[in-house]
Amino acid sequence: MVSILLRAYGVPLIVAIIVLALALGGDEAREALRYQADALSSHQWWRWESGHWVHLGWSHTVLNLAGLALVWALVGAHFSNGNWALIIIGSALGISFGLWTFNPELTWYVGFSGVLHTMLVAGALAGIRSSGRTGDRSDMLLLAVVLAKLVWEQVMGPLPGSEASAGGNVVVDAHWYGGLLGLFFGALLKPRAVRA
Repeated sequence: MVSILLRAYGVPLIVAIIVLALALGGDEAREALRYQADALSSHQWWRWESGHWVHLGWSHTVLNLAGLALVWALVGAHFSNGNWALIIIGSALGISFGLWTFNPELTWYVGFSGVLHTMLVAGALAGIRSSGRTGDRSDMLLLAVVLAKLVWEQVMGPLPGSEASAGGNVVVDAHWYGGLLGLFFGALLKPRAVRA
């Protein structure tokens, strides 16, 4: 029973444990681990990854963990746990690289939302790929909605209410880079076969 639960929910449980443990570290943990451009230039390499695991505060943490639960419910079955781990770790690094390269004015960043966008896009694309020629309409709709949201954010800025919910500024470019990485991982990695 435990092994079945771990196979089905191990990835989001591990992510949630790490995120909650770091949230308990408070401001000190956030300051030491956030993505910070000048610190990256000073060889604090861990920040390429760790900035995505810390949050602005408890409301931001809970919002991202609720997002993780929703993403997992929608697309969690589309990849193996190993592929999900690769997607999560790889997208955090890729998003940080995108911010560092294309957003030099951004001094710091925290949060898991960019990674969540990678997971949504990659999972929806995997669902479409694994469904064969006809595709899965729910995954097609999900992919279309997420891509429309990403375009909206690039043109209009954050969705109304998102900054108030998160407790600070929303860096929409992190979502954009996450979506682009989702297309990459969704096309590259082998999806799980659809069970009849």
